[in-house]
Amino acid sequence: MSNPLGILLISGGHERAHYALVLATGAAAVGREVVIFATNAGCRLFDAARPLEADPREAAVTAQGVAGISILLAAAEELGIRRIACEAGLRSEGMEAGALQQGVEVAGVVSFLAAIGTGQVISL
Repeated sequence: MSNPLGILLISGGHERAHYALVLATGAAAVGREVVIFATNAGCRLFDAARPLEADPREAAVTAQGVAGISILLAAAEELGIRRIACEAGLRSEGMEAGALQQGVEVAGVVSFLAAIGTGQVISL
């Protein structure tokens, strides 16, 4: 197996969250181990209420036939992508761990770095 891909999502914006999922699912589809680590506003991607789906950009993306956030989140889960919400990032956003989607872990940066080892990190 190739080196894991770690995706660090620090933005709560639709474009970065959407592309984090595009990269993650694409890498997993070709057999790479992938870990998405969301912190600060990036934790909103894993909010069970999924506020990013209400973003006007989401409607524009899906209207063009591009997979949207909900489809990509389901694919990420199906592909076994590890999803971690940063404990400190959740606190900084005033979010509770109970507000996260099922299967999302709460951990710190050390857990993220340990999971990817010498693998590649992409920051969005």
